[in-house]
Formats: sequence, C-alpha cells, structure tokens
Amino acid sequence: MRILIIACIMVMSSLTLADSVNLYSFRQPFLIQPILTEFTKQTGIKSKVIFAKKGLIQRLQREGKLSPADVVLTSNFSKLLELKEKGLTQQYAAGGVLQDNIPQQFRDQDRHWLALTQRVRNIYSSKERLGKLNIRYEDLSDGKYKGRICTRSGKHPYNLGLIASMIAHNGSAATEQWLLGVKANLARKPQGNDRGQVKAIHAGLCDLSLGNSYYFGKMLMDKRQQAWAHAVALNFPNQADRGSHINVSGAVIAKHAPHKEAALKLLDFLSSKQAQAMYAELNMEYPVKPGVAPSKMVSSWGGFKADAIALNQIAAHRKAALTLVDKVKFDL
Repeated sequence: MRILIIACIMVMSSLTLADSVNLYSFRQPFLIQPILTEFTKQTGIKSKVIFAKKGLIQRLQREGKLSPADVVLTSNFSKLLELKEKGLTQQYAAGGVLQDNIPQQFRDQDRHWLALTQRVRNIYSSKERLGKLNIRYEDLSDGKYKGRICTRSGKHPYNLGLIASMIAHNGSAATEQWLLGVKANLARKPQGNDRGQVKAIHAGLCDLSLGNSYYFGKMLMDKRQQAWAHAVALNFPNQADRGSHINVSGAVIAKHAPHKEAALKLLDFLSSKQAQAMYAELNMEYPVKPGVAPSKMVSSWGGFKADAIALNQIAAHRKAALTLVDKVKFDL
C-alpha cells in the first residue's frame, strides 16, 4: 500500500510539472504575453515569466541545478551564443517540428539555440539632406560621408553582429580598414541607442545611422518620436549583392530545465505559423518561418533581399569583431 501511495504521488507530481513552464526572458512581457496566453489556451500548460534586461545569465549560473528556468528568451543573437558558451543550455531533439518550421541558417548546428524572429540592420538616411539611398554597408567608409554618420557603440551586440558578417564576407584586413573609414566619418563619439541616432539625424547632427528595422516601427507608434521617424528614409543595404545583414531574437532550453517536455512544446508552438504571425504583429519583426507574412506596417516598408549567411558562420567571427573594434579604438 505504501509503495502504491508513493507511486501515485510521483505520478501526480509529474503531471503538475508537465502543466507549467518557467521562462527567463530578456524580452519584455507585454511583447510575448499574448503568445503565451494562446499557448496555454491550446495546451493547458501555464507559463510564468521572469523578465530582466540584465543579469539573467548570471542568475542561471548562481542557481545551477536548482534553477527553475525551463526556457530562456533572448532579444539578440549575442545572448544565445553566451548562454551556449557558458554551458547553460541543452540540446533539443533532431528533426521534428522545429526543423520543419525553422530554416537551418537560423538554428544552432549543435541544436542548443534557435531563432524566433529576425530583424534587419538598416541604414537610416536624412530625407531632407540625402533622401532614400541605394547603399552598401561598405559605403559607410566612403570619404563623402565624413562627419555625417552617427552610431551606437561598436561593441553593442547589434554592431558586433554586423562587423562579424563583414569579416565573414570580406575578410579581417578589409573589415579593419572599413572600420577605420567609418570611424573617420563619425559626426560624434558612438553613444546612445538605435533610436537616439535617428533623433540625432532629425536634429541635424548627422545624416546617416545604423539601426534595426523594428525601431522604425516603434518610433512611428510613439507620438513623441514620430517626428524622428518621419525625418529619415529606411534603406535596405547591399541589395545588389549579398543582401542586408540579419540579426535575431531566439530561445534556448535551460540546462537544468525541470519541465523539459513542456519547454519543447513551447518552442514548437513559438515556431508555428500562428505564433510567428503574432510575433510579427506584436514586435514589428520578421518571422523566421517561411511563408508567414510580416505585419501590414512592416510590409509597407517594402521587400528586400536578406543575407543568407548562416548565423553559425557569423558567430565564428564575433570574437574577431570585438578585437577589431578595440584595435581601431572605434568607441574613442
């Protein structure tokens, strides 16, 4: 009888565990909560989200085997790599729904992370002083733009990803010369965020800046920032050759996930057509699942050719990218 009672308790405990999933999220809850609500509606699995802009990776390290985290959602590719490099992730199974839904270029070759949304690293230009441009990233080092470029830190993950892609395509030596040229063309010391650069263009401090595509939508949706967005043209670089650089948000299964089965079901759902369409509408980003259209606002910006290079190839050059930023003293 005692053995039977213990067995029943164990079964009940496993059912309880399977009915929940814990998320550590670098993405703000309001951006993902509608998707999680729909996931619960369809599966009965409830979700709990702990959000923080910083410190979640350190928290996972401190918690170790006692961590309640099942899934970690990141807002950029850099965090996906860091989680894997620090041994805080575990493999998901080969094949199945995730392989069907997410193209290979957006999945880790060792199956430790996957992308969920993509965004373009656009070049913004002053409508008044430059207009819409047919431009390449390489053109940012052209002397005709001397004193006309604003950017955030070269060490920010968004810029490091772009620099890593430049190394992958053009080699380290050419990328170093490009960085020196861009630095020589800066209107001010690298500072602020992507939207801050568009604000600077609006204020006449510079004429060009780098910025992720979804920030354009965020500015258009914010009455205080609409004037900034209306002052710039959104350009998709390198359309005549390799295509525009893509960055991603994504997810991993935590190494010590107590609800791994539920975590896998969540990832399957997040990669589904329905969730991908919701992501696109809520976040003004591009879906990674082929065949899912962007939101009406994002679609209004026009189509573009994306760089098809695999994220794994870009990841291989990120340390070299950081080394070059330091070597040319880009932020100084």
